[in-house]
Amino acid sequence: MAPPIPHLAVRGSDGTVLLRGPPNCEDNADFPRDPRQSRFAVFSKDGTLFAWCNGEKVTIVKVADGSQVRSIDLPKTAMLDFSPLNTVLATWQVYSKTQDNPQGDANLQLWDLKTGSCIKALYQKKLQGWCPNWSDDEKIAVRSVNNELHFFENNDFNTIANKLHLQKVSEFVLSPGSQPSKVAVYVPGSKGAPSFVRLYQYPNFGGPTSALANKSFFKADRVNMLWNKKATAVLVTASTEVDKTGASYYGEQTLHYLSINGETAFVQLQKNGPIYDVAWSPSSVEFCVVYGFMPAKATVYNLKCDPVFDFGTGPRNAVYYSPQGHILVLAGFGNLRGQMEVWDVKKWKQVSKPQAPDSTHFCWCPDGEHIVTSTCAPRLRVSNGYKIWHYTGTVLYKQEMVAGSELWETVWQPFPDGTFPERPVKYQATPSELGSTEVKPAQAYRPPALRNKPDTVSSKLHEEEPPQNMRFGATGDKPLSKTALKNQRKREARKAAQQAIPDAPEPQSILSQDSSAHPESSISAHPESSISDNDKKIKNIRKKLKAINELKGMQATGKPMQKDQLVKIEKEAQLLKELEDLQLDITKGFGVHREERTA
Repeated sequence: MAPPIPHLAVRGSDGTVLLRGPPNCEDNADFPRDPRQSRFAVFSKDGTLFAWCNGEKVTIVKVADGSQVRSIDLPKTAMLDFSPLNTVLATWQVYSKTQDNPQGDANLQLWDLKTGSCIKALYQKKLQGWCPNWSDDEKIAVRSVNNELHFFENNDFNTIANKLHLQKVSEFVLSPGSQPSKVAVYVPGSKGAPSFVRLYQYPNFGGPTSALANKSFFKADRVNMLWNKKATAVLVTASTEVDKTGASYYGEQTLHYLSINGETAFVQLQKNGPIYDVAWSPSSVEFCVVYGFMPAKATVYNLKCDPVFDFGTGPRNAVYYSPQGHILVLAGFGNLRGQMEVWDVKKWKQVSKPQAPDSTHFCWCPDGEHIVTSTCAPRLRVSNGYKIWHYTGTVLYKQEMVAGSELWETVWQPFPDGTFPERPVKYQATPSELGSTEVKPAQAYRPPALRNKPDTVSSKLHEEEPPQNMRFGATGDKPLSKTALKNQRKREARKAAQQAIPDAPEPQSILSQDSSAHPESSISAHPESSISDNDKKIKNIRKKLKAINELKGMQATGKPMQKDQLVKIEKEAQLLKELEDLQLDITKGFGVHREERTA
């Protein structure tokens, strides 16, 4: 049986339409364009239904034949969403009140799609978290109300089946997948106490000891919590509005890992700077992080938070896994030039490097073969339109908006897992009349004083880091112990120094020649002495980190912490940075000292 053809929903100032795609996007005769301007449009979770609101009413149709399922007169509706099994349609409109009605009307309404009747009308003033979170089987639904999470069972919204009360709980995410359901909750810190994220299994909410995992941290004005597909772990990106060190305009971000078996970790990133994007692999065993001051790094980590593959540096701020998980795209949108890097995840090999300038939206097609990039208003009000790509870098279809009209949104029709099988990755570009937009190597700007001269390290604005496989055994070698790794670094440093200056004398002869004139300076400048000092500092820092881990273990059990203990925990990131710098100094020490002596 041939796989179905995905539809693309296009919403703009000229109306809403469902197109049959890819590779081309053809008009669907079963779905004529609605010329009225739509405020919002959404597919159901399984992709069988499509709903939109156009300022007059909310309309729900079947995607297969365009037949109307339900029409509801709700002219002020601004948001829509389906429950996972298409039992309930949730609608939301902006909360308002008048002198005649100081309390206002209930603005969150839940509709029975079979009967068209309103199941429940609720008050929801904020847009953030407006829609209830359902489990995939709809046995549980949850929403946040006044520092409490209210749980409902079997879509009975007249009875609160369970409550989770946490002071100032501001955000929560219900796990995907089957029962038992878990929920991740975030409570911001106050009065010197740290913020924390906890994982609970419904309905076990009997105090802090009932939590599956607990992770506390400072420096968090807001968080983003992301479950993996198997609901076994959560990634938490904690952000502050202002970086007090002044290093970043975008504030400061840290990444944390929590597992339902109680394991927690601070993900140690290999470059300072913002965290732009985080994504779980559909396999749920790896995740990719894009981070660091530009040019940004991108690294894949395993469930132990160890780096698996490093993509090096480049102009990117987003990461997207294909629905099957076999292809990964790193992209630089927004204030970057739209460069995309397409990678084969199994072979860690780059497939293509196309460019989509001025793109504001990216989305994988469910077939895992095609991509849509769009330039939408209000982010950009000129050159609005969208392109359908093959992942090999070929543009298969292009649509530009007519003058005076705007494109607001493009959305692929979703499908259940397994609908589209994984296909072998192609490396040869798919033929197309529109051709490819493969990025050509660009010459870096060089000031006039350096033009017509050979390239030197000092003339580069930054050092480019190539991709590297960081998984143990990738080269057939066994993992080294800490002592063996330290000795290996020393040998590599000596070898690099000797290769850089082949005519230089051995370290012993340098010491004997210079010690008579400047005995103290020659000994202190010797690389071995510098490395020995760094080793002592590293041991001292590791002792402090071990003590911090013990304190964090005490904290995770709910034991009250003293102020000086909390201060020590807060210094963990600073100590990790010092440790990284010292380790780098060891590997670079010999080469630097050699260069100073020859100078």
